[in-house]
Amino acid sequence: MITAEIPGWGSLEIKNLVLDFNGTIATDGRLIEGVAPLLGEIKQKNVDIYVITADTNGTVRKECEGLPVEVMTYDSGTVAVNKMELVAKLGAPHTACIGNGRNDSKMFGASALSIVVIGQEGAFTKAAMQADILTVDILSALSLLTKPNRLKATLRG
Repeated sequence: MITAEIPGWGSLEIKNLVLDFNGTIATDGRLIEGVAPLLGEIKQKNVDIYVITADTNGTVRKECEGLPVEVMTYDSGTVAVNKMELVAKLGAPHTACIGNGRNDSKMFGASALSIVVIGQEGAFTKAAMQADILTVDILSALSLLTKPNRLKATLRG
């Protein structure tokens, strides 16, 4: 579990991490270099990791093979609701999520901690406005979870 006591924010106890695939941990359907080791570090903290996607490029299963994640694919017409439902099922107060798109907005509003990634595909502006933290890339986003003092620095108030 990832824990952080954040002045003015409260306690964070993250047991689950929900990740979008395309635009977040992958670009053009290919896993971004440096993501795999960070996911390994997060998993070592006893955090369950889920990759949930409409799989635009059809590559998620191949790209996530061997990673410490559970992959879930859904129809593009329902994936936004599916992501939000997964956060609720896992326990929203103990779930963080990272994404970049319009279909991530609902899970951002439902989770204990939400991080939007700009990345090469950009980020849906309204999703960015709903997220707790905005990052320039996935490596920065995942590093917030491997180094919780960075969360304190960003969220305290």
